[in-house]
Amino acid sequence: MSETSLNRRTLLTSTALGASAAIGAGWVANGLHAAEINRPKIRLGQIGVGHAHATKLSVYRNSKDYEVVGIVEPDPKLRQQAETHAAYRGLPWMTQEQLLNQPNLQAVLVETSVRNSLNTAQSCIAAGKHVHLDKPAGESLPQFEQILDAAKRQQLLIQMGYMYRYNPAIVLMRSFLQQGWLGDVFEIHTVMSKVVDPKSRQSLAEYRGGIMFELGCHILDLAVGVLGEPTSVTSIAQHASSRDDGFQDNMLAVLQYPNAIASVKSSALEVQGFARRHFVVCGTEGTFHIQPLDNPSAQVALSKPREGYKIGYQEIKFPKYTRYVDDAADMARIIRSEKETDFPYQHDLAVQRTLLKACELPLN
Repeated sequence: MSETSLNRRTLLTSTALGASAAIGAGWVANGLHAAEINRPKIRLGQIGVGHAHATKLSVYRNSKDYEVVGIVEPDPKLRQQAETHAAYRGLPWMTQEQLLNQPNLQAVLVETSVRNSLNTAQSCIAAGKHVHLDKPAGESLPQFEQILDAAKRQQLLIQMGYMYRYNPAIVLMRSFLQQGWLGDVFEIHTVMSKVVDPKSRQSLAEYRGGIMFELGCHILDLAVGVLGEPTSVTSIAQHASSRDDGFQDNMLAVLQYPNAIASVKSSALEVQGFARRHFVVCGTEGTFHIQPLDNPSAQVALSKPREGYKIGYQEIKFPKYTRYVDDAADMARIIRSEKETDFPYQHDLAVQRTLLKACELPLN
């Protein structure tokens, strides 16, 4: 099996479509005109430190695109724990009202616990701010739909925090699909698992959606991105652990389409689960197999040569990937009206509907 490095041609191809626009940000930064380098930073704040990914704020603090003006955490215990963390150190702490009234504040990261995220996002949209909303989009589909409608009326961005959207292997896969190199997709198989510690299991058990709601949502977002909203969803939710905590820790969702099937699997029990996280797309002209997802590598099979890629299987290596850097860069470009979002309101609503069905949660 031959090995292909991700060369400049491939990078330029991949950055030409969809979510790929942000991937190019790091590589083209040195070529920015002085006017672009000196343009005003986007003023941004964060509400909440309770989400597992809340420390992503460090990405925005390190970005030339943003000025982080403050952070909100009403829970004194969570705030005390966060104050010494490098991601938050030195930032002014304030109330939500104070943050939303900061002069020229443009965007807010919503990093509260999931149970508070929709109410918080709704307040931010009502205040006229763009929002990065960490996953999943709560448990109330009607409320999420209201938030999306309000954002659409005000032409505000809601960027969901699904962490593989800007992964370079996923971006390249989208390029292959757009160019028709994989043919008609008939199968997706994807797994995202890890071992969840006992304390985290207890807190996650508060949500009825189990590990699919917490973890599987990331890869379900990718599956819907490739195939769209399914015609039907069949789910299996299982408590497989010997721990008596009621946490649905072994889950499978099968998404059915007129000419395709997608299987989405997630567990909280898999030893070295990060290494086996994968996303596989099978089409009539080729297969794109990404594994692992977090430090991506891809095995690609093609039915015919395609612009530098050979017939049969080949391995594609990618540069080391840091989560959220490209999400932040893309958000900046959208806020500055340099591009439109690649993940419109309709996509996020379709993902949330599908997720709730996969978790056997009500839609009303």
